Amino acid sequence: MSTNPPNLRPDLAPTPRLDTPVRPGQPTIGMVSLGCPKALVDSERILTRLRAEGYGISPDYAGAHAVIVNTCGFLDSAKAESLSAIGEALNENGRVIVTGCLGAEPEYITGAHPSVLAVTGPHQYEQVLDAVHKAVPPSPDPFVDLLPATGVSLTPRHFSYLKISEGCNHKCRFCIIPDMRGKLQSRPAHAVMREAEKLVENGVKELLVISQDTSAYGVDIKHAEDRGHRAHMTDLARDLGSLGAWVRLHYVYPYPHVRQLIPLMADGLVLPYLDIPFQHAHPAVLRRMARPAAAAKTLDEIAAWRDICPDLTLRSTFIVGYPGETDAEFQTLLDWMDEAQLDRVGCFQYENVDGARSNNLPDHVPDDIKQDRWDRFMAKAQTISEAKLAAKVGQRLDVIVDEVDADAATCRTKSDAPEIDGNLFIDENFDHLSAGDIVTVDVDEAGEYDLWGRLPA
Repeated sequence: MSTNPPNLRPDLAPTPRLDTPVRPGQPTIGMVSLGCPKALVDSERILTRLRAEGYGISPDYAGAHAVIVNTCGFLDSAKAESLSAIGEALNENGRVIVTGCLGAEPEYITGAHPSVLAVTGPHQYEQVLDAVHKAVPPSPDPFVDLLPATGVSLTPRHFSYLKISEGCNHKCRFCIIPDMRGKLQSRPAHAVMREAEKLVENGVKELLVISQDTSAYGVDIKHAEDRGHRAHMTDLARDLGSLGAWVRLHYVYPYPHVRQLIPLMADGLVLPYLDIPFQHAHPAVLRRMARPAAAAKTLDEIAAWRDICPDLTLRSTFIVGYPGETDAEFQTLLDWMDEAQLDRVGCFQYENVDGARSNNLPDHVPDDIKQDRWDRFMAKAQTISEAKLAAKVGQRLDVIVDEVDADAATCRTKSDAPEIDGNLFIDENFDHLSAGDIVTVDVDEAGEYDLWGRLPA
């Protein structure tokens, strides 16, 4: 049992869990998966393919014949973290294959680590497999190496990320994700549903829908309908809600058609939770970011959503210290937070990213001012969070159990995504609970980010 504050960076996925047994003599591959949940899904797909070819999955460097490092290139600090992870893998194992977002810049990687075996870009599964085959030839046993129906999962078995598209059509000046992952590429709706159905059949209780822009799902394929399923966010949410699992929506841009989702939340088909990357509230800053500049209308939209679904939880991320941000513009953001009363909030201090157009903007904000604004913003967000959670004391809520140890059952409410949001702890009469259980709890205590509760008598 550990209390928050949580890691408020939504670009990070839960720590991968590698616990697949290895047979004697089996060639084994290690995996270091960095970055966001979308990258974690890529790692799962790579390992599923390798597992089907007879490779074992090693949980440590020493037991692996080679190591794949799935990198992140979201920020310069994330790039540095990726280079460090590659260096560690080289030191501990020596045979390293690099893939992921940073793999879109192979010279950047080989310049720092010329001894890596291969470098491939994001979601280049075939190239990764080719590199593994060259480094560690497969040796499958057809009587032993049977692929589980769900493939390889790097998250606890009761929740799973469901990636519905790749890429993004936005051209935000601070972001290079479209350069690395390309334009929007939506998966067919029937393929998404088939994967979701298999996950639920195999015990998944919560589906976390992810993409770079969930609201735009299906735009690139003109919302095609095939085999009874239409590639549109609202239709997909309705179809997923029919499976009986919790459905949580991440990375939803506040387009007008998002309001069509709210009645589905009010009716209990999908969780009353929206993860929306607002990034800022001042129109001038949003214009410099090349993002829609309609913060006042957004407040009206939030109010309308809450009228339809009063239990709606809103999570968002913001950037402080963006080039040219003035004291007055930052104060507008704080004032907007007072009005919006968002439930869950993360915040980044602006960083230059190699290749981003924002690097060339004038009037970059000094680091000490960025830090001060980050501190003030997070203090505001914490005050709002504390008040919101205090209002839940005395309520009866459904929670999903993530972990049970000697001290407590660590759970999440419908308002909490894994690792980036808060927890609810049950520290009495919890011995009979197991991960994946969904139970009803009476909330009797609240902190800054977490709740405590008890099972009804």
